[in-house]
Amino acid sequence: MTARGLCQGWGATHAGTRRPSNQDAFLLRSEIGLWAVADGAGGHGGGEIASARVVDALRTLPVGLASGELLARTRDALEQANAALRAEARARGPGALLASTVVVLMVRGGHFACLWAGDSRCYLWRGGLLTRLTRDHSMVQELLDAGALTEERAARHPHANVVTRAVGADETLMLDKVTGQVQPGDLFLLASDGVCKDLGDAAIAATLIGGGEGQGLADSLIALAMSAGSTDNVTVVLVRCG
Repeated sequence: MTARGLCQGWGATHAGTRRPSNQDAFLLRSEIGLWAVADGAGGHGGGEIASARVVDALRTLPVGLASGELLARTRDALEQANAALRAEARARGPGALLASTVVVLMVRGGHFACLWAGDSRCYLWRGGLLTRLTRDHSMVQELLDAGALTEERAARHPHANVVTRAVGADETLMLDKVTGQVQPGDLFLLASDGVCKDLGDAAIAATLIGGGEGQGLADSLIALAMSAGSTDNVTVVLVRCG
């Protein structure tokens, strides 16, 4: 399996019902087998700047890279975005923050790789089963891991928006990675935390079971999040393979 022609991506985003601006951004580069979602943070337009900087860095990756080169160049691009955001925050003065979560999916040669920092997620829909491939880098996830918080209370926790990793948050960018094989018919879902908190895994799975395809399905997920009263920015990218 190659990226070209066999995996196609679609994306949709919305600012939500109470946000004056959309600090999310997404990237569709089916021609090289690369897709991403970024969720920015920072006052005075900082969130929009941060997520755009992350996506723009990935947009510059050239066509024709081998699998290993694509992975390495993706890491390099995110590290460069991290350094640029740190420098811009320092120029703004003490306490300034320009940071963004990121989740990136790459598909090449029958395999996928996912890199992420923060609480934007990647799911795999295969054979009627939804599997979360990423683990949130967040304060709430740490409380869940410690047994100090239940899943039912997690979305309503007062620190539900606090992430422990992000592009631009620290001098050294720490990315986690998960890899696996791609099967024909696989559907990957990249989503910002607004979608995951508003809908939950069960509602996401129910929407995927309900059918639809491509852009229509991406739009349906955003519409469902909005109907649930989303107060956060919401973004999804769907990638169908085979």
